[in-house]
Order: sequence, then C-alpha cells, then structure tokens
Amino acid sequence: MDGEPQLLTMRNITKKFPGTLALDHVDFDLQAGEVHVLIGENGAGKSTLMKILSGAYVKDGGEIRIAGEPMELGTPAAAQKAGIGIIYQELSQVPQLSVTENIFLGREIRRGPLIDWQAMHAEARRLLQTIEADFSEKIPSRKLSVAHKQMVEIAKALSMNARIIVMDEPTSSLTPVEVERLFKIIRKLSSGGVGVVFISHHLEEIKEIGDRATVLRDGRLVKTLAVEGREIDDFIELMVGRTLENKYPKVPAELGGEALRVEGMSRPGAVDSVSFSVRKGEVLGIAGLVGAGRTELCRLIFGADQRTSGCIFVEGREIRVRAPEDAIKNGIGFLTENRKEEGLLLHLSITRNISLPILGSLTRGPFRFIKLIDHRRDAAIADEYYRKLNIRAPSVRKKTGELSGGNQQKVVFAKWIASNSKALIIDEPTRGIDVGAKIEIYDLINNLAAQGVGIVMVSSELPELLGMSDRILVMCGGRITGELKDPKTFTQEEVMKYAIAFSPQETAVVG
Repeated sequence: MDGEPQLLTMRNITKKFPGTLALDHVDFDLQAGEVHVLIGENGAGKSTLMKILSGAYVKDGGEIRIAGEPMELGTPAAAQKAGIGIIYQELSQVPQLSVTENIFLGREIRRGPLIDWQAMHAEARRLLQTIEADFSEKIPSRKLSVAHKQMVEIAKALSMNARIIVMDEPTSSLTPVEVERLFKIIRKLSSGGVGVVFISHHLEEIKEIGDRATVLRDGRLVKTLAVEGREIDDFIELMVGRTLENKYPKVPAELGGEALRVEGMSRPGAVDSVSFSVRKGEVLGIAGLVGAGRTELCRLIFGADQRTSGCIFVEGREIRVRAPEDAIKNGIGFLTENRKEEGLLLHLSITRNISLPILGSLTRGPFRFIKLIDHRRDAAIADEYYRKLNIRAPSVRKKTGELSGGNQQKVVFAKWIASNSKALIIDEPTRGIDVGAKIEIYDLINNLAAQGVGIVMVSSELPELLGMSDRILVMCGGRITGELKDPKTFTQEEVMKYAIAFSPQETAVVG
C-alpha cells in the first residue's frame, strides 16, 4: 500500500494504570483504504490503545497525528470530530428506538426547534443503502440481529464522516454468511478510502480481510508486518512468544459410568425429542449451525427454560429440574454462551462470583432465616481456584468486570469446579478469548474430564469440536441428525453434512 497517504500515526503511546504499565511506547499507523488488523492475547493492550484513539482514555505519553496533523483526543467528542468511529463488541444501542434514532442519537437533524424526521429518515436510508443493508430505517433496534445492529453502527460512523473506523471483535457472534457480508462492507469502505482497524481473535480472518497486522504483547509492540505471504502460525508465535505445537491439546480420559442422560427433551419451536447420554470423563461435542437448537437444549437441561417433555438423569438417577437451582443442587453446571450477562456478576469480586453456586454451604448461624457467610472459608475457596486456574489479577478482590475475557472465563470455570459438578455443560467455551487463553481453557477441560466430570461442549468452531471431543452429536432443526463416534475419523465435511441435511426419520451414526 506504498504511496497511500498516512491517515493515522500513533507514536510512543504510553498509558499507566495503578500498578500496571498498560502501554509501553507503542507505535501504530493506518493508511487510507487499508484494513489493519490489531492482534494480541487478552491483556496485550489492544483495547487500551484503541480507547486512547477513541478519546475514552487520555494517553500519558506519545503523539497522535491524523492526516499529518497533531491531535489531542482527550474526549470521545474530540475523536468523533477528528473522524474516528469505534464499533465495540458490546453494541451500544437503545433497543426501543428505531434505526434512524440510534444513528442520530444526540445529533438529531432539526428544522428550527423541531426534529426534521423526514430528513433524518432519508439520510438514514441513504446510509443503509451505502452498505447494502436490507432492513428499514424505521424498525426498532430490538428487532434486529447482531449482524444488522453492527450495520447500524457502521451507518452511524459514516453519518459522522468517519475516516477511521475501529471494529472490536466484530465477527464474534456472526454466522459464516454474516461474516462474509461484513467483509464485503469492509472492502467497500476501504475502497472508498476509509481506514479500518480490525481487532479479532479469529486468526484465520487476518488473511482473508487484512492488509497489514500489528501484534502487541504485554503492552509492547512486537511487530507490524504485511499479511500477504504469512501463515497463521507466524502470527500465533508473535502473539504468545512461542510456537504452539498442538492448538487442541486433547488428553483422552478414562471413561466411567453414565454422568448425564437426557431422554425425549422437547420445547416447541426449539428442541424436538432429543435424547443422549455422556459418560464420566467424556467430552461430548454438540455441533450445528446457528438456530439448530444447541443453546436451547443446554438451557432446557439446566432449567433456564421450561421443557414441555423430557427426563434428566444424573449418575443413573432421575432428577427434577424446574429451575437452575435444581440443576445445581443435583450436580449439573452450565457455562453459558454469554458469560458477561448470564455467567458473571461483573460488578462483584472474583471471590463472590466463584462462591455463588455454593453460597448456601458457606453460611452459618443458629437461626433458619438469619445466616452469615463464613468469609474465611469463602476467601480460602476463591484463593484456591485463583491459584489453580492461574487467574491473572492482583487479588481475588478484583472485580470480574475488570478482567480480560480469558480470565473471566476462568472465573466461570472456577465457579462450577468449586460446586463439584458431576456434569458440566459448556456453551462456546472460547468465544472472544485469545489463542493463548484458549489453550488454558482446553487444559481445564482435560483436567475436569480426568477427574470424572461428564462434559457436554457446544461450539461453533468446528476445529475446536473436532480437536477436543471424544464423540460429536450434530443438530439441525432442533433434532440430532448425526453422531460421530470415532475421533480418528472426525472431519468438518462429515459434521456439515448432517448440520445442513435435516432428516427427521433417522439419526446417522458414523464410526
């Protein structure tokens, strides 16, 4: 991309927090019309660097230039005025408001003292057409898919005449078809001279969408390099500082008796007569496309949603599950797909999150309705798993919302390990975490299996399922349509065949 104007230059950017040097003289630049991928493990400094660019943080040192002009981006308003648009992983829209209202929120087009709705809808429609969006500007945001909400955020950035657009993990909740559509929009933006900073943990996306990549590690710049001619393993080695011989370090465990059995699980429109069992020490993978019913099945087993029929057995004993507390009491744990909203209380400490499922056993007192938490035992349990799981935080008193994604996921694992779960349902175990943290999560899964826990693992990453499962069930249309029994013969093609070819008459068994 030689000869293109230097759109953004960040030199010697430094940022300190109490006890932490988050960025240590980091350089980063972006050319007009370029897609520059920013990668690194959780805690590497990617988000901090981009928050400085967005005006959310004030740098402690260094210089920022946009199109050659020195800039002080001390506030989000200053960043927007400079032509910088940020699309965060957690999309910030008002659900009740329309697409138009979300695009122009706080910047409404007015005719005198009144909002000019006609002009606003017309401009919103034009912006959506620019990115080939196929939904109305008048639809409420709550009715949009994640992919469509991202398009609204892109339209909002364009409405501010953004020359630089930062996308933070934009594909983490998208289907392959939606990802390709997003990439088409990004290519269109870059062809029009917009510079795009693309942050992603899906390293295979680097080669598909990126022109250059910058790797950060521990708050320092490792290297900036052209994407063309590089292999994914090159980026991994730069990220973690070592080669990863095995990205899916599966350690087969000795299988024991039945840990969990489900018979005839149903909920109209979601799950249709699903039956399966998982043995102690087994990792049972569940594959399928978005909408296949995988997460819905998990929620029915855990009692988060109500089933219309079906039986659940733990270690051969039928149990009644009407709510999550019944599942927990009987030895079923559930790592939800959305850890930030359903798996953790982000405003509470690591200690409090780990002890939540076992809080009843940590209370003492002579009265039935007045119990006190045994804080000594509470802290001891949290500290044990803090050390065992290598949770990277100053102490167990740290709020979980201030941890990286990988460390948040470790806290969720610690919660269910501490509760002595006999069967553990894991929905998207490595979503939104980096390659190094993924290896640690896989080691946790191996350790749990070795201890005799029966594990049900749902994942949209097929290589992950193929690499970590002892057996794989494939779902489509709320039913199990295929079963792969021999890990030596697992293939992505075989999984996809049953994920898209729904046959209600029978379940195919392979191996």
